[in-house]
Amino acid sequence: MSTVITGVAQVNGIRLHYTRAGSGPLLVLLHGWPQTSLCWRPVLADLAATHTVVAPDLRGYGLSDKPATGYDKRQMAADIAGLVEHVGFERAVVVGHDRGARVAHRWALDRPDQVEKLVVLDVVPTREMFRRLDASVATGYWHWLFHMQPDLPELLVGNNVRAYLEYFYERWSHHRLAPDAIDAYVRAFSRPGALRAGFDDYRAQDRDVALDDEDAEAGRRLAMPVLALWGSAGLPARLPTEDIWRQYADDVTAAEIGECGHFIPEERPDVLLTHLRKFLSGS
Repeated sequence: MSTVITGVAQVNGIRLHYTRAGSGPLLVLLHGWPQTSLCWRPVLADLAATHTVVAPDLRGYGLSDKPATGYDKRQMAADIAGLVEHVGFERAVVVGHDRGARVAHRWALDRPDQVEKLVVLDVVPTREMFRRLDASVATGYWHWLFHMQPDLPELLVGNNVRAYLEYFYERWSHHRLAPDAIDAYVRAFSRPGALRAGFDDYRAQDRDVALDDEDAEAGRRLAMPVLALWGSAGLPARLPTEDIWRQYADDVTAAEIGECGHFIPEERPDVLLTHLRKFLSGS
């Protein structure tokens, strides 16, 4: 079994905490909200059998720095670009879940030389969320609009972090997350600055959509192979997710994972690994 180590990289003006395991080609795993790099624990060892796996805590999350600025996805992608160079690689396959998939999408657009293949879990592009903000989407993604409000989410959530986060772990899952994982996430978001940083990730939405609009107007698309996966009980199951990603990428493989909610790496790690092995091998 591959040894798992932790490290801290000084990149793009901040410190990023990361977990590393295995050897071989680089595979970067990017978590979402309300989680940390711990979400990859169920698949880390299997992936490390064939790859060097690096799973960072994104800017503002977990043990990484929580600066007051820099939460637009271009800056967060630049963090990961710097991390790849820090660990001694030029290219990587990237797997992004939730907010991490938005960082990965921006990274692949800004630095296609670094991103060999892209996997996006349970998301559609940020720009599409606001273009499709009808009653159904708004009901499913109400937290986006709440988190974007200045100061208010911190005020209302700060006295009961556990109850707020457990709402999402319960409502967004088909299979319940492990209690020890939930405890770890609650501790992470109870650290000074962590709630605010997570909400700042959402507050960067205007900048993120503007960047997406610039790419669309310039005709920039993802040229590398893209694998899009979503849970049958996840929010993207309400949308034509495969068709949407085909508007943004030239080479898309897509699949819905049955009996699965939003938290794919923790709910159905076996199925995720099957899809990843096939995609990584090119078969």
